[in-house]
Amino acid sequence: MIRDKSASKPAKGASKKDAAKKAASSKAAPSKAVKIVVSKDEDSGKAKKGIIAIAPPSFRRERALIKRGVWPVAGCDEAGRGPLAGPVVAAAVILDPDRIPRGIDDSKRLTAEEREKLFDKICATAQVSVVVASRSRIDRDNILRASLWALKRAVVALPEQPRHVFVDGRDRLDTPCDCEAVIGGDGIVLSIAAASIVAKVTRDRLMCALAQDCPGYGFEQHKGYAVPEHLDALDRLGPSVHHRSFFAPVAAARAKHMPWTVEPVRDLFSVTEVEVQVEAQIEIDASANL
Repeated sequence: MIRDKSASKPAKGASKKDAAKKAASSKAAPSKAVKIVVSKDEDSGKAKKGIIAIAPPSFRRERALIKRGVWPVAGCDEAGRGPLAGPVVAAAVILDPDRIPRGIDDSKRLTAEEREKLFDKICATAQVSVVVASRSRIDRDNILRASLWALKRAVVALPEQPRHVFVDGRDRLDTPCDCEAVIGGDGIVLSIAAASIVAKVTRDRLMCALAQDCPGYGFEQHKGYAVPEHLDALDRLGPSVHHRSFFAPVAAARAKHMPWTVEPVRDLFSVTEVEVQVEAQIEIDASANL
């Protein structure tokens, strides 16, 4: 590659300070601020690999709407799309700009203890609503439609109707106000992150209650997700009333333990004989000229 040497040399009459400012301004600014943490090995004294700390969600988008006179602004998220058992829980949150609890982050990045503490702080300082889509609704409508139904109902159930809603994911909600879908929103938008904490803590508590109703599956540990311990219990005990019927591992366990509940699959390519009876009689006149 041929480099232009004149680009690196300062122009005649220009000071080194001016050249340094020009070089610094020519560099592209990073799109997102990240913090690189470098630690040293105690034995060798050599630096370990750097760890990039992901920036926490911010209130920037909400503040931009407030400056435009758009308020209230809500964030909503759900918990429980992936598990094999239990409901899906949706939450909507309107944060108070003057009383935002510290430490709000994507619920997946927090420990259970951190989520519990933030849950109490969010409920004490913000407007919160929670809606549960039952296992029967998931079986009837499918998990996506049940989740969107719960998210929409959570927005409608807020004490004060928002004028703008941020929702995690790619699907917008059919709400009376403006709705903006943000992919990965629980790690970007602070209101969505707060809703993810409320939904996660609420569902975890529900699954612990279901564990007492159906012991042996370990709902209090894995919260219904398809971990090896849950799959082993499902294969050993069969599905419970709280399992989602059309999820593949549940359907396989039902076929094993309750085969009489599984409808046989019709063979669309089988050939069946059909008897056709002709009742009409046709008289042929022998004298007719054929």
